[in-house]
Amino acid sequence: MNNEQQKIIKKVANEVKQKLEGEESGHDWWHIVRVWNMAKHIGKIEDADMIIVELAALLHDIADWKFYDGDDTIGPQIARRILEKYSVPAKIIDCVCDIIADMSFKGAGVKTEMKTLEGEIVQDSDRLDAIGAIGIARTFSYGGHENRPIHDPAQKPIMHQTKEDYFKSGSPTIKHFYEKLLLLKNRMNTKTAKKLAEGRHRFMEEYLDKFFQEWDGKI
Repeated sequence: MNNEQQKIIKKVANEVKQKLEGEESGHDWWHIVRVWNMAKHIGKIEDADMIIVELAALLHDIADWKFYDGDDTIGPQIARRILEKYSVPAKIIDCVCDIIADMSFKGAGVKTEMKTLEGEIVQDSDRLDAIGAIGIARTFSYGGHENRPIHDPAQKPIMHQTKEDYFKSGSPTIKHFYEKLLLLKNRMNTKTAKKLAEGRHRFMEEYLDKFFQEWDGKI
């Protein structure tokens, strides 16, 4: 990456930080930093185009569709305006916006396949941050933000078949593990991410075992 590209990365990072710092749903600036760092790590191993990887990682949650009435066009639109402001080449802007448009999980039955290696890497990085110890913390943070109960034994997990059904879901937080988080290990794209997902997935399974034992008063 040349000096001009590095300057653009720094400017975009500063703008994203200003917008998302202090956000309370688990989609905050530190989530961006973790995804950005993971994307750089995987991208170098997988020999990706790093300017696309880094910009997409930084901007992937600039306007999360879940907070815009399910409109998944807002994120790419805002990302495009930011990138155009810094005179990023049109080809790179198109690649980044395509990644942002396609990467989010939108239900167990909804395909969200990426068109490029760079997209696969950013999607993997975002999904890795949704599982493991950090993923557990973020899940309960989001559940509290949405006023969802922790658990309701009477409610069963739903494998949503459309984005609309997933968006409207108000499932208790524990059900979200089964409706999304435990599915992500088998939806990683790159070899690097698949290896990293194994341990994080096991940790979630162990956590849930302990949760239900305590819920039932067994330990």
